[in-house]
Amino acid sequence: MKSQRIHVGGEWYVAASAARADETPHVLKHDESFMLTDRYGDIDGTGLGEQGLYHEDMRYLSEMRLAIEGVRPMFLGSGVKDDNSVLITEFMNPDLERHAVPQGTLHIFRAKLLWQGCCHEHIRIVNHGDETARLRLSLAFDADFADLFEVRGTPRQRRGRLLPVQVRDDEVLYGYDGLDGVGRRTRLRFQPRPDALAEREAAFDLQVAPREACHLYCSVDCERADSPPPPQPRPHYDQAYRENESARRFQRAECCVATTSNPQVNLWLRRSDSDVAMLSTDLPTGRYPYAGVPWYSTTFGRDGILTARELLWIDPAPARGVLAFLAQTQARQADPGRDAEPGKILHEARKCEMAATHEVPFERYYGSVDSTPLFVGLAGAYWQRTGELEFIRVIWPHVRAALDWIDASADADGFVRYARRSSDGLVQQGWKDSHDSVFHADGRMAEPPIALCEVQGYVYEARLLAAELAQALGETGLAQRLAAQAQALKRAFQERFWSEALGLYAIAIDASGQRCEVATSNAGHALWSGIAAPEHAARMAERLLQPDFYSGWGIRTVAHGQARYNPMSYHNGSIWPHDNALIAAGLARYGHTLAAMRIFSGLFDTTVHFAQHRLPELFCGFPRRASEGPTLYPVACSPQAWAAAGVYALLQACLGLEVDAQQRAITMQSPRLPEFIETMDIRQLGVGEHCVDLRLHRYGQHVGIDVLRKQGDVAVRVRM
Repeated sequence: MKSQRIHVGGEWYVAASAARADETPHVLKHDESFMLTDRYGDIDGTGLGEQGLYHEDMRYLSEMRLAIEGVRPMFLGSGVKDDNSVLITEFMNPDLERHAVPQGTLHIFRAKLLWQGCCHEHIRIVNHGDETARLRLSLAFDADFADLFEVRGTPRQRRGRLLPVQVRDDEVLYGYDGLDGVGRRTRLRFQPRPDALAEREAAFDLQVAPREACHLYCSVDCERADSPPPPQPRPHYDQAYRENESARRFQRAECCVATTSNPQVNLWLRRSDSDVAMLSTDLPTGRYPYAGVPWYSTTFGRDGILTARELLWIDPAPARGVLAFLAQTQARQADPGRDAEPGKILHEARKCEMAATHEVPFERYYGSVDSTPLFVGLAGAYWQRTGELEFIRVIWPHVRAALDWIDASADADGFVRYARRSSDGLVQQGWKDSHDSVFHADGRMAEPPIALCEVQGYVYEARLLAAELAQALGETGLAQRLAAQAQALKRAFQERFWSEALGLYAIAIDASGQRCEVATSNAGHALWSGIAAPEHAARMAERLLQPDFYSGWGIRTVAHGQARYNPMSYHNGSIWPHDNALIAAGLARYGHTLAAMRIFSGLFDTTVHFAQHRLPELFCGFPRRASEGPTLYPVACSPQAWAAAGVYALLQACLGLEVDAQQRAITMQSPRLPEFIETMDIRQLGVGEHCVDLRLHRYGQHVGIDVLRKQGDVAVRVRM
């Protein structure tokens, strides 16, 4: 049964008509390709029907099932390697009556990896019996060339043309000529040559001697007629494996690494590292963290920026890649159909057929109000972290254009507002972009143009950091104007958004000027950006951790008891790890580190209950109950980049850690470690060309810091 993608009130979202099967799908990704399989390593269309091999948001393989003598082998175990490089599944044979092979005689090992637009598979059969084993092993396959949005349930009035399947000696070729004028091909190759090969099945008649092994290989290439053909000959599985491993080692070689005394925390850290690495795609402009698998395996502006901010202290490379790509794709002219305006930063970009034919508006779509100020903020934060002023000079025209868009979008009070201009784009254009996410205390929807609470904070920070950039580039007048604008916005924000009744900033102000007096997590982002008044921050630190907000696992997006609260909703009562990480960072910014550590502790406990210690995009907001884990959200992306990177924002919050490239200094402001971490090592923490290794020890409420190694001139400072 497939999910349905519903278009309600101008909002696109995924609605499940069935929960996933009783298992979480296995996920592999490399660059523009990703794959979802069941626990057998098969693609069989159960659950939500999202399984498949995808490339650039098109499904190139919709079925791949392994059988022995026509039946599934007996499952032993499966898992993706810790570094996300290879999926391994293991089986044994059932009783095979045709050739009298007893159950458990054969061990079947199956490995899959993705590399350069191709899925490589290795199948190894080992005979542990005393007699030669005879059997037929078959692979059933198909390619439907479904668009990702089609898989998600968006109906199509017509499709392109499926071509006749071509069968050759050791190869099957599927073809599809899309409505976008692009020809797509799925090419399956087998080694050795199958004993029987048809349009949808390859069969091998095997004889495996006692204590011997038999090896089979299959590759599935995803090809586009408008792209350069893959290099020939295609690499064998072993070569692809070696190249894959080499690329991963190179990526990790110079990275800063954090480890702790707690093995469970280390599993979380390594899972996050592996997920961010897997989701990151090397674009011509640099490395970009794609948002998540399966639904968001592409460039998202907001997601990429916030992931880069979470990672910035430990690895600034993603930030540079994000800034370069978003500068390159910045809107240059008005296009209401894409919600594009000069200077605006991308919401998302898609390469699939339905985007190219404008059946969905997301080929290059600009319907987010916050990506633009967040882009400016990331540029400023990147310069503080790295001191790379020459790179800032390159993107400075784009920062200026973004600032011009912010000015043009502000109302008389200086608040940046949004209202959809496209006929089928997003109605809500903040990070909570569900159609029903911005509302009044009585449940009425807010009328646009809407000024969101957190967006004003992003604008405030953008102007302050842009003022620093302008000063560094010698534009003193602009720097002064931006700083003055930021302070004026902060004053207006306190006056208009603060709600004494809520003890929080209201989520939004609607078109009539009325506050949306609803208790939501959006207010916590005002702490992260620094726009909150200190006296209000103290109230919020208490308020956000009260039971209606804090479930025991994390802070809900909407507090229990508010209108439209639903712990199973996407944005109105669920818990998002990245949201909590930013709130924790904001609390620590205002000196409420103990409150930040409660959030850290809740999310740490959550990781123990999720497979592979992987925090998903979101989970349900039910209260924590004794001897039970958190409740899964049925169609959450997992992995999700900003959820994976959140652990580094939490660590930074607790340590009060800042890296200042101008001063060549690493500063920790009143550092703390939670009770579940006794010691922590940070190795190869870079400041320009210099780096240090640090060891942190927890002594009650205090943290001692040892400098284990220093390369170059780096100051390590602790302020209490």
